[in-house]
Amino acid sequence: MKVTVVGAGLAGCEAAWQLAARGIEVGLFEMKPQKLSPAHVSNDFAELVCSNSFRSDELTNAVGLLKEEMRRLGSLIMQCADATRIPAGGALAVDRIEFAKMVTERVRNNPLITVTERELTDIPEGRIIIATGPLTSDAFAKCVLSLIPDKKMLSFFDAAAPIVTFDSVDMESAYFASRYDKGSADYINCPMDRNEYALFYNELVKAEEAELHGFEDKKVFEGCMPIEVMARRGEDTMRYGPLKPVGLPDPRTGEEPYAVVQLRKDNFEGTLYNMVGFQTHLKFPEQKRVFSMIPALCDAQFVRYGVMHRNTFLNSPVLLDRYNRLKSDPRVSFAGQITGVEGYIESASSGLLTGIETARELCGLPPMDFPDETAIGSLALYTSGGSVSDFQPMNINFGIIKPLDERVKGKRNKNMALSQRALAIISERAALCPAAEAIGGFDENHS
Repeated sequence: MKVTVVGAGLAGCEAAWQLAARGIEVGLFEMKPQKLSPAHVSNDFAELVCSNSFRSDELTNAVGLLKEEMRRLGSLIMQCADATRIPAGGALAVDRIEFAKMVTERVRNNPLITVTERELTDIPEGRIIIATGPLTSDAFAKCVLSLIPDKKMLSFFDAAAPIVTFDSVDMESAYFASRYDKGSADYINCPMDRNEYALFYNELVKAEEAELHGFEDKKVFEGCMPIEVMARRGEDTMRYGPLKPVGLPDPRTGEEPYAVVQLRKDNFEGTLYNMVGFQTHLKFPEQKRVFSMIPALCDAQFVRYGVMHRNTFLNSPVLLDRYNRLKSDPRVSFAGQITGVEGYIESASSGLLTGIETARELCGLPPMDFPDETAIGSLALYTSGGSVSDFQPMNINFGIIKPLDERVKGKRNKNMALSQRALAIISERAALCPAAEAIGGFDENHS
């Protein structure tokens, strides 16, 4: 049996890898480099569009738990992320170019994965995993719609933050630090006093936006909200969000600034930094004008401006089962952000689950049925849960993981207990889903 995987993003590469690791041949279709989406610039697979951060790596954070579950299940994306990580305090950030290059090389060099570089304009026969992501091409989106009984797909808008060169940051007006001195001092902090912030805010809320057809604030995903949309919600909203000064005292004064813009390293060499939380769809000249009002960025060189793009996802609770299979046509599975998970790691975990469960089905093995005590399982059960009335994309969080049976005092202690319970389950399941060589090779009867 050969499985077709459409899309070589985080989810598609992970799904293909998990299938191949269990001896199943994969035909991986990717439209790059022949055709690029509006948000992509690289020909490599698993290109990171918005940020280079995979967020917290701590087990007291739900995304830290999700990453550790994936590591224990042999995730390709986590192997490459860990190998290309760059300092970012308690977060896992990667050199985005080296990360994508490593994923691409490993996928292309896998003897069981055949890569075809062209856009699909029809649905192939046989088993297929669709991992075309939130920027599915119009032509293939029509193919997907042909599979859906009620013809309903959903969409929202997502935004990417600008990147500046380190040499252009005025370090006389900035300082290195991590919040609460946690980990190493990996972030450049650009402070503003009350007057500087007020001037910046006033210009930001009236800055000219790029034209977006059909855009409304209510369609912006909360976890990736454009900074100008956030500003319009109140003068202090940014100071409780990405510009929060708490835990970042200025070493020159010993006091916390009124507001702080953080820059995070974007490559190994530390020559590029991205503006944390500054996703935007302002016109490029407006980004230069307004963001240069931040004192430390008065002469900043922008190597990439922020961009806005449409994200498309399925009404998954109606359409998909817990294995990401289409209920009306189980030969078709989905993976990644198109299923309604949100975030790099969540997308990759969706690909991991779809790849493992598809492989087990084809090998005649029972499903893994990752439970809602685990981060991987809780995400899949959320996206396939029929009780969700107004379905919206979801990041992993402890709120969707099954509560503990016993009471644990303190949020961090409770979260750690949830993580320990989940990892005990994952470790048991990992022994049940080995690679092909560990189960005596691939059964020829299933080829």
